[in-house]
Amino acid sequence: METREPAIAYGKQKFTIEEYLSMEEAATEKSEYYRGEIFAMSGAKLPHNTISVNLLIELGNKLKGKQCKPYGSDQRIHIEANTLFTYPDISIVCGETKTLNNDNWNVLNPAVIIEVLSPSTKNYDRGEKFKLYRDIPTLKEYILVDSESLHIEIFRLNEAHRWELEEYDSPEEVLYINPLTSIFP
Repeated sequence: METREPAIAYGKQKFTIEEYLSMEEAATEKSEYYRGEIFAMSGAKLPHNTISVNLLIELGNKLKGKQCKPYGSDQRIHIEANTLFTYPDISIVCGETKTLNNDNWNVLNPAVIIEVLSPSTKNYDRGEKFKLYRDIPTLKEYILVDSESLHIEIFRLNEAHRWELEEYDSPEEVLYINPLTSIFP
């Protein structure tokens, strides 16, 4: 998830969702889709992967037997309101997992999305991507984990339906994921 290539690299300016899904099913590498354009995703570096795997393992252990399920970066999320198809580093769905046309590929209802920031994607993840994620009706928290320093940003949807920022900078601090609070000790 280091770089984004323009759709023109695929020899066509715009694609339909159906064309994208067909291409993605046959592809050996993941791509994002947004408003007719396809963006290739490259692999992540070691620190990024280490953080993602450690978080996913910890979440999997904490959520075992609970109503919420964590998914890794191979799980595609679709935002119907703005057409985005994307692969967040980690997503968490609470309750029944809903997919586009019951296809088992394109999850529609994550409660939490976690992105591990890379130098080349952190501005996109904090800005435009967060704007797109806010169109997910079930999303309650968006968590950004810096891969180069000890820093976590959690954007939480409050009771007034406004996003509030909470930051963590110390290894002694305990991270709480609010939709999951009942499952953590």
